[in-house]
Amino acid sequence: MADRKLYLGPLTDNRRWDMLDIRHDDVFVVTPPKCGTTWMQTIVALLFSGDPGVETELSVKMPWVDIRIREMSEVAERLNAMTHRRAMKSHTPMDGLPLDDQAQYLCVFRHPLDAHFSFRKHVRNIPMSLFDSWYPEADVDGVTFRRFLDGGAEGFDGDAMPLAHIIQHYKAATALADRPNVSLFHYADMTRDLPGTFAKLADLLDISHPPHVLDQLIHAATFNNMKANAGRFAPSGGKGFMKSDTDFFHSGSSGKWDGELTDIELQAYNVMMDDRLTSKERAWLEFGVEGFSND
Repeated sequence: MADRKLYLGPLTDNRRWDMLDIRHDDVFVVTPPKCGTTWMQTIVALLFSGDPGVETELSVKMPWVDIRIREMSEVAERLNAMTHRRAMKSHTPMDGLPLDDQAQYLCVFRHPLDAHFSFRKHVRNIPMSLFDSWYPEADVDGVTFRRFLDGGAEGFDGDAMPLAHIIQHYKAATALADRPNVSLFHYADMTRDLPGTFAKLADLLDISHPPHVLDQLIHAATFNNMKANAGRFAPSGGKGFMKSDTDFFHSGSSGKWDGELTDIELQAYNVMMDDRLTSKERAWLEFGVEGFSND
């Protein structure tokens, strides 16, 4: 842990990674919340198995190691006992994770405002009151967005996913992006070109499937199919963890913040983004390859 940044909040603790032996063929899905984590995990599970009907069971087979809900000794024992190739999920920025020179790190990002509004929906769908003060159900005073802008990147604030935490995730990932085993993906690019996402991942993970099988895997990972089979694809789906598995897949769209913020709120967001990021960094974080190429 000495060579990693500490991320310690009421929900997550990145010291838990110290109990796990990292393997050279491990796959890490590393994202801020609501940026395509489950989608990327599902694509990895489909590529691993080659089976469009695979039961992903992400919370067990590809666990979120950082989260405190499960005893780490049990999580580590289960992962260390796996004889097949492993994949794991983390909401810790890259500077807080154990780095292996050969393991693959898949960092996924989304327009920060889309991630924020998706997180608003998410906290209403989980039976957990931890973030009620940040995300009041009747937010007539705009508390939620103020805290999104004012919150720090770590501790309690980090677990509540403010803009600073998203930016820290992004900067920690880009600082390592010159490594051949650290790759950045964008939700908008995945939406625009899902077959291309599969092709890129298959190459990174050194996995190949016949074209007709790959077509079936791609269809299984479409938003409509995942939402229609939410009990299978949602984290802990079918176990009653969320109020609605289907609502976990709320819309899968971008621009969900359009018309939801005041001019003053948007101006404050723009100031913070421009202060923390270059124009090219901001363009990619918000819009992916399309934004970067149009910058």
